Parts: sequence; C-alpha cells; structure tokens
Amino acid sequence: EVQLVESGGGLVQPGGSLRLSCAASGFTFSNYAMSWVRQAPGKGLEWVSAITSGGGSTSYVDSVKGRFTISRDNAKNALYLQMNSLKPEDTAVYYCTKYRSSWYRYGMDYWGKGTLVTVSS
Repeated sequence: EVQLVESGGGLVQPGGSLRLSCAASGFTFSNYAMSWVRQAPGKGLEWVSAITSGGGSTSYVDSVKGRFTISRDNAKNALYLQMNSLKPEDTAVYYCTKYRSSWYRYGMDYWGKGTLVTVSS
C-alpha cells in the first residue's frame, strides 16, 4: 500500500523558515518523480514544486522560486521542501504527491493527507 506522510508544518512568522518532510512507503521511491502541491484556505490546489526520480531536475511555481528548495533522499525514501522567506500568502495545506513516472509528467497518482503551514505574525 502506497503511503505518503507529511510532517513539519506549523505556525511561523513572516520571513521565517520551515522544512517539510514526506515519508514514502509501499513503492520503489527512487523510481518516481515527486512533488509538493498546496491549497490555501478557500482556494484551489496549486502545484508548488517537483523533482525527478534521481533528483537531477527540479521545477518551481514562479511565486516560490528563490525561496523554496525541493530535495529528496532516495536512501531514506524521503522528500523535503525547504521554505525560506515565508510570506502570509504561503499559508496553506501542503501535500506530498507521487507521479506515475520518473519525470514530472503523466499525472500524480497518490497524495498524502497534508500538513498545515500558517505564516502569520
């Protein structure tokens, strides 16, 4: 059974940092691209960032470029999102997702339950 379990969310002041983690199990983690998707309160889903199976290629939505960094540790079956210079508009539930292939294409087939990030003073 595929499981994606996010952690690391919480309350942080504007300008602060958080590191989200996603523990993956039930599949060969190193074979698949992964991503982070977020949903702000009252809004739709927004793709944030993706990384290929080997970690050699990454992509970001424009609004987080230069502030967020996606990474993975295939030995630990873990995905990460380092978030710096956080803004109130980054407030959202962040979901870890798995792609159907080694590149971030062909859609996502599994999602975690999410972790809430709140950026507020």
